[in-house]
Amino acid sequence: MLTTRDPFQAYVCDDWTAEAIRPLVIEQGWPPEKVAKGGLRGAVQALSVSASPQILLVDLSDTPDPASEINNLAEVCEPGTIVIAVGQVNDVRLYRQLMSSGLHDYLLKPIGADQLRDTIAQARAILHAPRAADAAPEKAPCSVAVIGVRGGVGASTIATSLGWLMADRLERTTAILDLDVHFGTAALSLDLEPGRGLVDAIDNPSRIDGLFLERAMVKASEKLAILSAEAPINAPILTDGLAFAQLQDEMRLNFETTIVDLPRSMMIQQPMLVASAQTIVLVTEFTLAAARDTIRLLSWFKMHAPQSTVLTLANRVQPTAQSEIAQSDFEGSIERPVDFLVPYDPKLVVQAAKLGKPIAELGRTSRTVLPLLELSQRICATAEGGEATPPARRGLLDRFDLSALLPKRTRAN
Repeated sequence: MLTTRDPFQAYVCDDWTAEAIRPLVIEQGWPPEKVAKGGLRGAVQALSVSASPQILLVDLSDTPDPASEINNLAEVCEPGTIVIAVGQVNDVRLYRQLMSSGLHDYLLKPIGADQLRDTIAQARAILHAPRAADAAPEKAPCSVAVIGVRGGVGASTIATSLGWLMADRLERTTAILDLDVHFGTAALSLDLEPGRGLVDAIDNPSRIDGLFLERAMVKASEKLAILSAEAPINAPILTDGLAFAQLQDEMRLNFETTIVDLPRSMMIQQPMLVASAQTIVLVTEFTLAAARDTIRLLSWFKMHAPQSTVLTLANRVQPTAQSEIAQSDFEGSIERPVDFLVPYDPKLVVQAAKLGKPIAELGRTSRTVLPLLELSQRICATAEGGEATPPARRGLLDRFDLSALLPKRTRAN
């Protein structure tokens, strides 16, 4: 049991490291004799015949292949042991390999007192946090990618409102990741400062973990948090996409719903960003260019995200006389019905922009918001393995009495 285990043990390779650690151990109220010589191999040998501590510090300096040999430690450590490694090799690949093996942190020697003190504090906080079994969410996790077929169709507006609805109406812990690093509007639409979290993640992907998310994300409400940026436009973002993929993975571990506002250009460059989404919301409009790009993207999803549920959403829908293409012609060209229609309410859009609030929050009873609520329910039903009842006549036309605005078209045979 947790109470019968030592709170801390350390296995180091040299006297200097031992002497550097002991004062901090005493400061924490632990016996200094718990700092022993032996390094990784000494730790494996000792823990193979005794209970592992709650926090274990192990020195990898004398280990030729730490990335491989660290697995030997995992075989003798009991579940729940938090492992902190120290070493002399400053290599990001080694760091990633060690972290993927389950280590809490990897510190470079010589060890700084403040750095080690912070790392131990983080480890103790994890120990005193609710157990995973107690804190596990009852709701099925769901991941969503919101993608606009063209710039200006309102994909970011949809993503932000969808996040607010998930958090407020469906009471799900929700994270919004805005991947338009230079010009994203997620924070702006919620009247928040974006911070440097997303840029820091791109610069240091190896540091991404639950604690990083807690510090980097900006809270919009008790259940809604966002991660976005306003990176300098004279500083191009050069990345292989690893940071974005790691952020998505870590968000899924910490939130019941993750919503990624994904620019189509980034999606094409980094296909793995959309491949892991349970649901893809493709935001479009009734124009010729949007029809063309909807066709192309639907085909692209079949190849790169065949496991995802793709839902089409027509935003800013106006009466047929004011639309470039009628709904029936649009659906005929993409060879499938549009799943959701969001009527255009210019007054609501302007008011939301002025107040820095999502349209879903301001227009709680608006006909513009009701399809978004239905979309959020559909996404949750998909995540739970069920099928939500499809909206009447595919666009809530009956409920909103929009049928009068969309007259029947006659076609010559």
